[in-house]
Amino acid sequence: MRHVSDAERRTRLARRHALAPAHRVDTVAEATRAMTVLHSTEPATVYLSCWCRVDDVSVATIDRALYEDRDVVKQLAMRRTLFLFPRELLPAAWGSASARVAEVELKRMAKDVEKAGVDSDGLAWVHRSRDAVLAAIRTRPDGLTAQEVRELLPEVAVTYDVTSGSVWNHSRILTHLGLTHDLVRGLNTQHWRLSRPRWTSMEAWLGDVPPALPAQEGYAVLVSRWLHTFGPGTEADLVWWLGSTKAAVRTALADLGAVQVGLDGGDTGWLLPDDVDPPTGDDEPWVALLPVLDPTVMGWKQRDFYLGPHAPELFDRNGNAGTTAWADGRVVGCWTQGAAGDVRVHLLEEVGGDVRRALDAEADRLTRWLDGQRVGTVYPSPAMKCHRDLPVPAAAPTAASSAVPTVGGAAS
Repeated sequence: MRHVSDAERRTRLARRHALAPAHRVDTVAEATRAMTVLHSTEPATVYLSCWCRVDDVSVATIDRALYEDRDVVKQLAMRRTLFLFPRELLPAAWGSASARVAEVELKRMAKDVEKAGVDSDGLAWVHRSRDAVLAAIRTRPDGLTAQEVRELLPEVAVTYDVTSGSVWNHSRILTHLGLTHDLVRGLNTQHWRLSRPRWTSMEAWLGDVPPALPAQEGYAVLVSRWLHTFGPGTEADLVWWLGSTKAAVRTALADLGAVQVGLDGGDTGWLLPDDVDPPTGDDEPWVALLPVLDPTVMGWKQRDFYLGPHAPELFDRNGNAGTTAWADGRVVGCWTQGAAGDVRVHLLEEVGGDVRRALDAEADRLTRWLDGQRVGTVYPSPAMKCHRDLPVPAAAPTAASSAVPTVGGAAS
């Protein structure tokens, strides 16, 4: 069994994830394919994940890929998470990860409808509501916003409180129609940092809609893409990322003829059979500033080889990653914005002077790109909260960098 060291894994990450400058890509679609999918739970993540992987990319370029070219498409899938998919990968998700979540959501909705007293036959009510929403949207080529659906179909937009607060049921119906790829989140009616889509039929959005792949075949395709992007990874990594079962993962690994490799720490990882050889050549030193929920940070369950001891500072209690600052394949800190929108790097460990200057230069580059626009998040990490709106030291440049021993420490 070949052994893949943590250092080799970080080299693969730098190249496969298009983070090292020499390995950046040219288009939004290429950046999305490089990562298998991009996280889209927060709309700004897509833009910032592309910014750090595509040279000279603009908001307009990303908008064009999303809403005009449509070669990348938002789809709810693994772990009930919204992702941006390369268009050609959608059928694999529709028949596997999305279908799995759709089945769970259907049963949960039906149960809640009955529990709330909306209808004694929850499944029938959900299916009638799906039909009503789908029929209404198909009469509108540009689609409908959730608010428009609510106003148009009050019989669907009932609200009830059965588990964790009031729920507008039309939103759950729209989500389920997205899971079953009847609908898609189409044109955004807000600016790029907010998501208020016009829900549109998948046929109207894509034209020809290919059939979903059978579940086993779909999982094999997703696992193959994941192994190319994130491999080597463990079975636990794959089960977590897919939000699936060990049986599904093991079947996919067998179908692909995946190869076992040893990892530092004693775990067993997996690689595609044509991807076992180590990378050759050396990369120049590199740094990167990644956004909340970036797929590089979220791609594995077992993260020590790039996080070291910093997970408690960089993830919230629910396992959502905040912003991260990287140096040569390792996370060394996070970043926040000041009141004027200036990007500031906050280190969680000591780094050399060259790394500090490179991170400050990257922060300046991101500050210029954002042009005064502040990006909010509902997933701030402890490190981000610690440094929120700290004043810039008088002697520091606009993109200030401060080193702290722990989250609770004072900024230097």
